[in-house]
Amino acid sequence: MFGKRKRNHETGQQQKTKPDDFNFNKIERFFLKSNKEDMKQIISDRTYHDLDLEDIFKFIDRTTSSIGQQYLYHVIRTIPSDNRRSDRIEALITFFNHDKELKKLVLDEISKLDHNDAYYVASLFQGPHLQKPKWFWIIQSLSLLSIGAVLLSFLFQQALILIIFLLPVNLGIHYWNKNNLYQYASSIPQLLVMNQIAGKLLKHKYLHDEGVTKSVSELETLSRSMSIFKIEAKLQSEAGLFVEYFVELIKALFLIEPILLFKILPFLDSRRQHIASVFTFIGEIETALSIDSLRNDLPYFCIPDIISTKKELHTTGSYHPLIYNSVANDIDLNGKSALLTGSNMSGKTTFIRIIGINVILGQAIHTCFAKEFKVSRMKIHSAIRISDDLLDSKSYYFEEVLTVKNLLQESELASENLFLLDELFKGTNTIERIAAGKAILSYLNKKNNIVLVSTHDLELAGFLKNTFDLYHFSEVIQYDKILFDYKIKPGNLPTTNAIRILSLNDYPQEVVEEATLLADRIQGSKKG
Repeated sequence: MFGKRKRNHETGQQQKTKPDDFNFNKIERFFLKSNKEDMKQIISDRTYHDLDLEDIFKFIDRTTSSIGQQYLYHVIRTIPSDNRRSDRIEALITFFNHDKELKKLVLDEISKLDHNDAYYVASLFQGPHLQKPKWFWIIQSLSLLSIGAVLLSFLFQQALILIIFLLPVNLGIHYWNKNNLYQYASSIPQLLVMNQIAGKLLKHKYLHDEGVTKSVSELETLSRSMSIFKIEAKLQSEAGLFVEYFVELIKALFLIEPILLFKILPFLDSRRQHIASVFTFIGEIETALSIDSLRNDLPYFCIPDIISTKKELHTTGSYHPLIYNSVANDIDLNGKSALLTGSNMSGKTTFIRIIGINVILGQAIHTCFAKEFKVSRMKIHSAIRISDDLLDSKSYYFEEVLTVKNLLQESELASENLFLLDELFKGTNTIERIAAGKAILSYLNKKNNIVLVSTHDLELAGFLKNTFDLYHFSEVIQYDKILFDYKIKPGNLPTTNAIRILSLNDYPQEVVEEATLLADRIQGSKKG
């Protein structure tokens, strides 16, 4: 389990705490509606689940604000087309590591946005706003009439009768508007907090940005109209209960809330870009601090070498961050893809995931769980965790057919791709599985694409040895125990132990002997 990091107020460092409840419905809100036009790739839901990126996100998330958490999630789900985002984040990391006092100040300020309501700030520039009702003129007229009646009551007591008639009508409109108000009661106060924090951070010479400064100034004028969102929070004590009722009555009588709300909404609508600018400013700073904290917690990491050479992938010491004492492995592909053989639980699928995670995070957050990682900028696609879709009445095989079809379509595009596949076409017979597998893998391997695929079908190695480098994972049986070293080794799997493992698990001797004889006969017929 992994959770948010809280600040150590004395050192200004983020530190591990008990895990929070990660509400991904809120965390992903910004990502789902964000502008992705300039991105090379949006990580698909399938690849996100195949590589367990939700758990990876929980591990790398060191943010102290809801806005920072949303932005970090957006970052790991998007592959940029160039290095600009990574360069900005690296520059922030370098600067904060040279100025610890500023780092502590920034952490203290940004932690003020560690509030559930801050998840809704993005909706102010991403979603549609309420439209003023066509009968809004009635609200304005009733408000003016109420003000006039109150003023006249000081001169003519008969005006009180008009107030008595107006009050129930205005109360109805007031509470009708409460539903409208509640949609913004969470987001707008946090917008003001965000803007205030950004204003303070921009005063520092290094963090100063003319564009963001202009946006902060544009949004500052909103604060004066915000009393309707602040006043209720100040009336918490029992002594203030009567005052709260009185203020509510005044707001209802003069219809203050609907008039101010529909005055604010056009302002927000016209300043979406300014809100987005400040949001991104805070988000990038928090992402930089989170990545820096992550790196400090790792046994080792590297900044990837994003190369221009196509169809090349090289890494040493790559490991899985979520596996305790994860075994590190190397691989060097130059012009070829990789076919991995080995028994179940030997490490094939985990290694494929390690490569996928590092290729994504290397491009997304400039951080790889490895000693060295070199790869070109590429898209990542996967077919690892496929299951029957019972609700759609799809069999495992048919679901796999549709998934692989999507990969074939992606391979035809101009971009370089990394395809990650585990046990291709498990849902069909051996002969057709091998035949279809060879044809599909050869097709995916065209152009500048790289394929990492695991298989139990050793025959595939013979068909693909000219275009795929062969690797295997193996186990050793010692003293009637199965031992895995989880190390990748060059070449095809030399021996198999599946039947031997049946024997170790006390299968009837008759079963083991018959299986051994049949295996020898089948193997002999293949050689013949």
